[in-house]
Amino acid sequence: MPRKHLTEAQIQRMIASDPDNPEWSDEELAQARPFTEAFPALAEKMRQNVGGRPRSANPKVAISLRLDPEVVARFKADGPGWQTRMNDALRKAAGV
Repeated sequence: MPRKHLTEAQIQRMIASDPDNPEWSDEELAQARPFTEAFPALAEKMRQNVGGRPRSANPKVAISLRLDPEVVARFKADGPGWQTRMNDALRKAAGV
């Protein structure tokens, strides 16, 4: 089924007819404030609750590295954790 392309006039009519989201007046726009100013406590709480993994004291460095396909295949063959095993092998080879 082909998509119906709306004209700019049709889009503007649809926007104007939306009772839940009327277009802001210039006065309303002038009074608008950033979320962090309007709700500072909530903004701070949201900043603290980012989630995810805790920050590492010794983070890894992302690099781009070209390796022979056979080397990568050998490490992947042992299953999940292949990048950690490869890092351990490189650490051992580097003497660290």
